[in-house]
Amino acid sequence: MDSMMMQMYFYWGKTVTLLFSGFPGDKLGLYILALILVFLAAVVVEWLSSAKLYRSGPNYVGTAFLQTFIHGLRIALAFLIMLCVMSFNVGVFIAAVLGHTIGFLIFGTSLFR
Repeated sequence: MDSMMMQMYFYWGKTVTLLFSGFPGDKLGLYILALILVFLAAVVVEWLSSAKLYRSGPNYVGTAFLQTFIHGLRIALAFLIMLCVMSFNVGVFIAAVLGHTIGFLIFGTSLFR
């Protein structure tokens, strides 16, 4: 088995592993794709935090299950972003912070409503 040392400090560079072995590796195109995916995932987390994807009505059980499912989805996605940030890659960190910030600006404030 190959023993790889994980970075325990912030570093710049395109060589990083996020969530799956070998992804994105050391390929610049895949690294940029990974940054875009982390950014978009953070925006989606902010959207799920503020979106009302259900209608209140007489079926409270159905609404409760839908709210619970959306909450679980939001938490799972937030944990995946956290795991990406734990790669200690500065680019991934910036993509996650920018995604959350822009997502909050768009969905969490009244600026775009």
